[in-house]
Amino acid sequence: MNSKKLWIGFILVMVISFGILGYYGREIYREAPPIPEKVVTEDGTVVFTAADIKDGQNVWQSMGGQEVGTVWGHGAYKAPDWTADWLHREAVFILNKWSLDDFSKRYDDLPDENQAQLQKRLQNELRKNTYDTQSKNTTISAVRAEAIQSNSAHYGGLFMNDPELAHLREAYSIPANTIKDPERMRKMNAFFFWASWATVTERPGMEITFTNNWPPEKLVGNEPTGALLLWTGFSVIILLFGIGLLGWYYATNREEEEDHVVPKVNPLSGTKLTPSMKATLKYFWVVTALILVQILMGVITAHYGVEGLGFYGLPLADVLPYSISRTWHIQLAIFWIATSWLATGLFIAPAISGKEPKFQRFGVNFLFIALLIIVVGSLAGQWMGVMQKLGLVENFWFGHQGYEYVDLGRFWQIFLFIGLILWLLLMGRAIWPAIKAKNENRHLLTMFLIASVAIAAFYAAGLMWGRQTHLAIAEYWRWWVVHLWVEGFFEVFATVAIAFLFVRMQLIQAKIATSSVLFSTIIFLSGGILGTFHHLYFTGTPTAVLALGATFSALEVVPLVLMGFEAYHNIRMSRAKEWVSAYKWPIYFFVSVAFWNFLGAGIFGFLINPPIALYYMQGLNTTPVHGHTALFGVYGMLGIGLMLFVLRDMDLNVTWKEKNIRLSFWMLNIGLLLMVVLSVLPVGLAQTVASVKHGLWYARSAEFLETPTLETVRWLRVIGDTIFAVGALYLGWFVFGLKTGWSVKK
Repeated sequence: MNSKKLWIGFILVMVISFGILGYYGREIYREAPPIPEKVVTEDGTVVFTAADIKDGQNVWQSMGGQEVGTVWGHGAYKAPDWTADWLHREAVFILNKWSLDDFSKRYDDLPDENQAQLQKRLQNELRKNTYDTQSKNTTISAVRAEAIQSNSAHYGGLFMNDPELAHLREAYSIPANTIKDPERMRKMNAFFFWASWATVTERPGMEITFTNNWPPEKLVGNEPTGALLLWTGFSVIILLFGIGLLGWYYATNREEEEDHVVPKVNPLSGTKLTPSMKATLKYFWVVTALILVQILMGVITAHYGVEGLGFYGLPLADVLPYSISRTWHIQLAIFWIATSWLATGLFIAPAISGKEPKFQRFGVNFLFIALLIIVVGSLAGQWMGVMQKLGLVENFWFGHQGYEYVDLGRFWQIFLFIGLILWLLLMGRAIWPAIKAKNENRHLLTMFLIASVAIAAFYAAGLMWGRQTHLAIAEYWRWWVVHLWVEGFFEVFATVAIAFLFVRMQLIQAKIATSSVLFSTIIFLSGGILGTFHHLYFTGTPTAVLALGATFSALEVVPLVLMGFEAYHNIRMSRAKEWVSAYKWPIYFFVSVAFWNFLGAGIFGFLINPPIALYYMQGLNTTPVHGHTALFGVYGMLGIGLMLFVLRDMDLNVTWKEKNIRLSFWMLNIGLLLMVVLSVLPVGLAQTVASVKHGLWYARSAEFLETPTLETVRWLRVIGDTIFAVGALYLGWFVFGLKTGWSVKK
């Protein structure tokens, strides 16, 4: 492959994709569901104000936000989707009110023709857009105001301390008095109403709602649009076309490596570690400790699924509610995975140029302390926020932002961003001499530097929203962080890092590694950048987002179908020479990354990504199927593989005892697979059927999820979770044993 053409292709993909992403970002700002200055009844009574709605969004964030149920389908899978639940309760209240007034019977007791009559009347009532662009007020009928009052009483009792809702609180893992102040509760109800209003109110001049008729709710006429079906079909065609095109290109242009001679001895033998390279060891100790704590939080979070407020009889939710255990479970995963990758970069950088920049060790140690402060400080702040010990402004800065994956307060976000810039400087100053040398590694090192810059720079997207930024706009920027930063440029960085590790070991040629990295990056980012839109189908975005998201998210899957080639290639390299067997387990973790890329990111990702599938599945347990197998299966296994590679290079003179790392490898992979196929996936598929038949509100309801069959299926998760947790313990025992000596042969 011609490097010049590949660089041109890379630049074009970046410029065109980000141009389109930015343009439709502007459209999201322009067409987001309006927040009315006032919600008033027809007689002029003020029900809510814009300030109530915005403050209510902050109250929702302070209690955990997307870590307690979902809004617009994004968040946790315990408790309802509050927008779908509010909408259904509002619809049922109005139907029963009219039915009793007109027929002296409850709605469910009416004949079909009378039910159809009232349904149509309800749809005319709720779907009509009564937002006035001049006054910026939304007018509602008296009966809708009554429905709001009824819903507000229900949620007030649920989030505060109504004894009659104790069972529901336990089913939803919401401790009593989660919201302690009635005024805060009133404002959160205002936010729930507005978020629900956007799901049923039609866009001006159109017959679809601001959320593209999501959630599915037949009572109010929320059914799939023609665009959903059209772009679903188109995404499948694009997928097949992309697979065929890539397969043809791969077969006709892939460089053969059979003529490459692998050295008889390890080229890295005798390599002298610099002080900064040695200083990265403590990063990996922290990585291992965080893995164990993260998995403990996962065990607690999963157990709340069957014992809502307790842990085997202990009232754990009093001090560690579900919203916190889930927050910490996700945040710790991001922290340890990112730390592993960052530490790998710090270890590789001086080895690239063969020189130790002045004060490099000091910088590595300083960054380590900063990262520890960020981890401990942000987790403590999140606990303070959820326990309602902070004001709304203080919570935004130091507590819990309520947005999944970016829950840490703004102060901690800024602190982390500064830490990433410091990491970039440490990386850049170590790599730059090698880039200036203009040797055969120059293109690969340039890509390594670009990926490093992207990791530092793109986290800034998490700073683009404020305390009371519109939810649709905050979601747009949040997915820049989650999709582009975590799933995008970190993966590019890891691809380059692995390629460079193999080049240093002379297992592959620098020219071939460079071409492969550039080609893989072009293919990945061609779908990955605009594939961000598949997260935004139903978050108050223009319909064009649906078309772009469906098309390019299908292209995201295309390179994953060739993961078998990558796995085979890595296995073959592990057997190239006897000395390479010392790297067997790091390479095997890379093999597992290929497997989970295909299954978790590819199959399970495409299971939910097409518009019609996501219409019914968004917010169901089919999403954590993809989340677990992609986040841990791909990025987690990759982080462990990189860590083991560095630990191996730190002391090539010792021979590892393989038993514990072998057990860890197989138990982590088998446990993760069993966790998904025995429990999470079956629950998600059962919910999908319920969502299609009855609506999202029912698929997320305690009534459905607490049936004996689903209770049993959720308990089956213990099998996979236990195997997985034991595998993590073996990993920890092995890593710490490298220092104590119990993991090496004497």
